[in-house]
Amino acid sequence: MSIEFSEFGKRFARHTGALSLMEDLGAALESGDSIYMLGGGNPAKIPEMDEVFATEMGKIVKDRHELHRMASSYAAPEGDYRFRSTLAGSLKNRYGWSITADNIALTSGSQNSFFMLFNLMAGQMADGSQRKILLPITPEYMGYEDVGVESGIFTAQRPTIEILEDNLFKYHIDFEHLEVGPDIAAICVSRPTNPTGNVLTDDEVAHLSDMARDAGVPLIIDNAYGLPFPHIINTEATPIWDENIIMCMSLSKVGLPAVRTGIVIANEELISALGAMNAIMHLAVSSVGAVWLHESIKSGRLYELSRDVIGPFYQRSARNALDCIRKEFVGFDYMVHAPEGAIFLWLWFPGLPIPSEELYERLKQKGVLVLSGHHFFPGLEEGWQHRHECIRINHSGGEKTVREGLKIIADLVREV
Repeated sequence: MSIEFSEFGKRFARHTGALSLMEDLGAALESGDSIYMLGGGNPAKIPEMDEVFATEMGKIVKDRHELHRMASSYAAPEGDYRFRSTLAGSLKNRYGWSITADNIALTSGSQNSFFMLFNLMAGQMADGSQRKILLPITPEYMGYEDVGVESGIFTAQRPTIEILEDNLFKYHIDFEHLEVGPDIAAICVSRPTNPTGNVLTDDEVAHLSDMARDAGVPLIIDNAYGLPFPHIINTEATPIWDENIIMCMSLSKVGLPAVRTGIVIANEELISALGAMNAIMHLAVSSVGAVWLHESIKSGRLYELSRDVIGPFYQRSARNALDCIRKEFVGFDYMVHAPEGAIFLWLWFPGLPIPSEELYERLKQKGVLVLSGHHFFPGLEEGWQHRHECIRINHSGGEKTVREGLKIIADLVREV
């Protein structure tokens, strides 16, 4: 029997970049073949963090009350109250943020956070107008592209490009041409940026915040890789929040991606709306992450581990990957975005004679999984050859895997 899908069904059952990525990762894991996993956003297995997770889970398993709280009781629509209260208190003490538990909602992962946030604010409005999410700099996270219930809810602006020494470059927001029109519902940036590792400066964030406030719209900051946890930032940055900022965090990149715990910090009106959506979509979000890491948040240990273990681990893996690139990438033009944070390197091959999507397919045939750069320009409607000359690699998959995978990439790019 053939089922006729609704327009909603057709949109969310179609083939997308995110679906292609996850299908390739799943097939690679099940194949048993030798695969160089340089695609996807899975965090590394860090032994020190695994030990912390095992210890904390062991305590919970031995405590019937905590085990019941984790797995046998529905939480409030906004998520486990104790965790939200503890997190709010710790952020207030550390950074002076004027927040309580009522300013925090938990979600079923960051992707779910953005599905709810974007569709709350953008799309068709009651007066018939259409509102959009402004991405002031691209490339940006490919997962944004497909979460709109309606198509076309994003608009984006090309960056300026600064050429640095040693085959490095950096994207910057083109503030000279950036406008927040009446059709904009919110401004959204990731910091550090997935896929490039770009970290907006405090001044750039303040400038965006001022523009958003002047336009009467919020600034959404995707902080999945940022401060204070998981602290995968290699440059100076300050955690920033006020009532006009929507801060989105996660427990994924501290090493618990399968737990699916997203964190949204915002004004109470928005948090209440997210709670209502949680109740409709999930009844209640999972309490596993909230109970598992509650003590680590309360004691401050997660902040310390993020600063002293997680951050330095990814700094080393980025440095090792960059050293390998400089050794192997000879005989052709290449650039690497300055690795300021996150767990990726963004590679640009100026004048690449085949589209990056074809390069991705050829690399897959050779057992190397990367991501084609063309997926990372949501909302950018104008043609730009640059978007077809880039790929993203995850540098956290182990030094040997990354080194051998990069050699194969170099050989193929040199060949084409």
